[in-house]
Amino acid sequence: SFKVDSNGQLVNSNGLRVVPEIILPEGYQLSTLTVTDTGRVSVKVNGGTEPVEVGQLELYRFPNAVGLENNGDNLYKVTNASGEPIASRPGFEGMGTTKHRFLEMSNVSVVNEMVQMIVAQRAYEFNSKTIQTSDNMLSTAVSLKR
Repeated sequence: SFKVDSNGQLVNSNGLRVVPEIILPEGYQLSTLTVTDTGRVSVKVNGGTEPVEVGQLELYRFPNAVGLENNGDNLYKVTNASGEPIASRPGFEGMGTTKHRFLEMSNVSVVNEMVQMIVAQRAYEFNSKTIQTSDNMLSTAVSLKR
């Protein structure tokens, strides 16, 4: 999701500027900001009835996306293994499109993860009991030998 910083620049939720830089004009109405499927950003300015185009979002892909270095917070760093970024507009040259006012759903199923955690916990308990039983049997065998 995007926000506008104190300088009128479009930034992401972490406050990092959008590349290429998009600066909203003075008197913009944030509630009227729109982004098309092809990444064109426009906004209405106070007193205006028609939106004014203020910028164009770009998307980037890499020859080897697996080679990117994960820096956390959904940020990645270019490495020699990833190759140089290839920039293009959304919807062109095989790039995806942008969706305005959409929230991406999580690709993690909480129920499935809870079930997997319970299965792992039970496997751990089973292994722990097996070791404990083996230890008890060994102790009994040693005490019988004495």
